[in-house]
Amino acid sequence: MSTTTAPRRAFDALIAERGLGFGGDYNPEQWSPEVWREDVALMQRAGVNLVTVGVFSWAMIEPIPGAREWGWLDEVLDLLHEGGIAVDLASPVASPPPWLGVRHPETLPVDRDGVRLIPGSRNQFSPASLVYREHAAAITRDLAERYADHPAVRMWHIGNEYGQVDHGDEAAREFRLWLHRRYGSIEALNDAWGTAFWSQRYAAFDEILPPRRMPYLVNPTQSLDFRRYSSDQLLECYRELRDIIRDAGATQPITTNFMGFHALTDYWSWADEVDVVSDDQYPDPASPQAPADIALVQDLMRSLGDGRSWVLMEQAISATSWREHNLPKSPLRARRDSLQAVARGADAVCYFQWRQARAGAERFHSAMLPHAGADSDVFRGVCRQGEDLKKLSSVAGTGVAAEVAILFDWSSWWAGEEPARPTERLRTMTEITRWYRELWRRGVAADVVSAASDLTGYRTILVPHSYIVTPATAEALRAAVEAGAHVVVGPFSGVADENAQVLTSRSPVLLRDLLGASSEEWGAVPDVGSPLVADERWDAGRGLSQPSASILAERLRAEGAEVLARHSSGELEGVAAITRRAVGDGAAWYVGAVVDPEMLSALLGDVLAAAGVIDAFGAPAGILPDGLEAVRRGDVLFLLNHADAPMDIAVDGSHIDLLTGDETNGSVGIAPGEVRALTERRTW
Repeated sequence: MSTTTAPRRAFDALIAERGLGFGGDYNPEQWSPEVWREDVALMQRAGVNLVTVGVFSWAMIEPIPGAREWGWLDEVLDLLHEGGIAVDLASPVASPPPWLGVRHPETLPVDRDGVRLIPGSRNQFSPASLVYREHAAAITRDLAERYADHPAVRMWHIGNEYGQVDHGDEAAREFRLWLHRRYGSIEALNDAWGTAFWSQRYAAFDEILPPRRMPYLVNPTQSLDFRRYSSDQLLECYRELRDIIRDAGATQPITTNFMGFHALTDYWSWADEVDVVSDDQYPDPASPQAPADIALVQDLMRSLGDGRSWVLMEQAISATSWREHNLPKSPLRARRDSLQAVARGADAVCYFQWRQARAGAERFHSAMLPHAGADSDVFRGVCRQGEDLKKLSSVAGTGVAAEVAILFDWSSWWAGEEPARPTERLRTMTEITRWYRELWRRGVAADVVSAASDLTGYRTILVPHSYIVTPATAEALRAAVEAGAHVVVGPFSGVADENAQVLTSRSPVLLRDLLGASSEEWGAVPDVGSPLVADERWDAGRGLSQPSASILAERLRAEGAEVLARHSSGELEGVAAITRRAVGDGAAWYVGAVVDPEMLSALLGDVLAAAGVIDAFGAPAGILPDGLEAVRRGDVLFLLNHADAPMDIAVDGSHIDLLTGDETNGSVGIAPGEVRALTERRTW
C-alpha cells in the first residue's frame, strides 16, 4: 500500500495532532451512562487520546433482527469527542447476537469432528456463511452511514482477531470454489495434491471436503490449501466490510487487529489491505525470553507495513485471565512493554481494556481502570505512561533501520509442520525465535521478509527454517549473496515446492549450487544428541564447550564449501554439520543440523561480523550486557533494562533523555525495569 494514500495520511495527521496514540478497548455498553462521564474524566486525567468502541456491541445495536438502537452509541461518541478523545469505531461483527445462530444455525462454525458450535461465547460464525455475511454487511453499512462524518471517529476497526475456521458444509462449498479458481481443472488439482497416493484421485471438485477427522493422516497438500483458503476467506470477509465503509463515504484509516505470528492467517496477504497495521500482543510475564520474543513480533509488524509505524491495539496492563497461571505485570513492567513497542515503530499503544469488567468470561483480565478504581498502582502507572508518550512525540512517524532480514513465509510454516515428517520436534517458529534472540542480544533490529520480498540492501539474510523454497526465492538469495550479503540457511529448508511436494535430488535442491553443499537424507537425532567438533581455524580462541546437535541433522556433503563443523561420533561421525561458501564479498552459510545455543551464537556472531552489521550504538554487533535491549528509532536510541540489576552503559557523545530530561555524557545509568530514550544533545 502506498504511503501517500489519503487514509494513511489521515492516520499520520491524527498522530501529528494528538501525539502518540494511547488508550484501549472501551466497552461502555457494560456500564450505565453515569459511569461514561466518569470514564471520560479519568481518560483525560490519564492522557488517553484514542479508544476503540463497539467491538462487541452487535447485540446492543441489533437486539432483535432488523432493529437499530443507536441512542447509547450517539451519546458515547459525543461524550468522547467533547472530551478530546479520538475513536476507533468498530464494526461489531466478531461476535454475532445469539438470535442469529439460533434462527440460522448454518451461520455457526463446525469443527474438525463435525460438531456445530453454539452461541454463547464469541467468534461464533462461519466465514463462509452467506447468511452471516449478509447480516454483517447490513449492520456495518448502517453503522458507517450513520457515523462516517462523526467528528469523534478518526479510525475504523473491522471485526476482531480474525481467525475463525469452519469445516462445515458452508466451508466445503466455498473451499471447492477456491480450489477451482486456483487450479482451473480437477486434473491440475490431482497433480498438485499427488492424489495417486493412497487412491485419493478425484473425479470432480464436488467430491472434495475440508480436512475433517479422517481415519489416518490428511493429504498434506489438501491441508495446506485448506489453510490458504481459510485465511483468504477471512480476508474476503474483511474486504467486504472495508469496502462497505468506504462506499458510505468514510475517509478515515481502516484496520483490524492482527495477532503476531498467528497460525491461521497469512498476514503477508493481509498487509496491503489495511491502512495501518495493528496488532494484539500478550507476552507471558513468566517467560525470561518474553522481551526478545515480543521484539520479534514487533519487528514483524513494522515489516508488514513496509517499515511504516504501526499500532499496538491490545496488550495487558497487568494479568491476563486466559492462561492456566496468570502472573501480573508491575506498573514498571507494563510501562517498559509499551515503550518497547514505541522503540520498535509503534505510533500508538493501547490496552484491552479501559475499565475492568464485573461480569463475563474476562472479569479477571486486567484493565487500565481496575476493579479497585483510580486509587490504585495500576491506574497511577497508566497516568505515568500517558505522560511518557507525550514526551516521545518527536519519534512519531520515524522508522527503524535494519541491515538484517529474516525470511518467513506462512505457507512454508504450514507445510513444514504437517505430520509424518522425520521429526515433529523441528518447528519453524522455534527456530526463527532461537535465531532472532541472538540478534536481540546484540542490539540488532531485523526486518521480517516474505518469500517474495526484495532482498536488496541487506547485509545478512537469515533463513532459520523454510520448508518451501520457490525458484524465485532461490534466485533472490543468490542475487543477494552475489551483491555482498551473507545468507545463512538452517536445516530442513528448501525441501518442497509450493504444493508441498518434495523436490527430488540432493537437498536443498534449489540452493545446492549457492551453498556448495547438499544432503542426501534428513534424520532425527537421538535424545542424547550428536556431538560436534568445530574446525580448529574457526574455533580458534573461542573454546566452544562440547558443541552438539539435536532434533534433526542432515547427511551433508561439502561440494566446494568450507566445512566449519562436523559430527564427531555416532552414525554421522565425520559428516559435515556447518559449511560456508564464499561468493565475492558475500557468503552462503549452511547449518545442516539443529545446533546448540552456544554454537548458534558463535556462528551468527561470526556472520554478523563478517557482513559488517552494526548494532544500535553504531558499533560492530557484539553481545550486550544480559537483559539490555538496544534499538534505534530515527535519531533516538532506546535502552531498556529487562534485568533485575542496574546497568551503567557507555554511550559515545552527549545526549538528552527524552523521558527524564537528564543530560548524559559518555555513559548512562539504567535502573532495573527502566527505559532511556536518548537523543543527541546539540549545542546550536
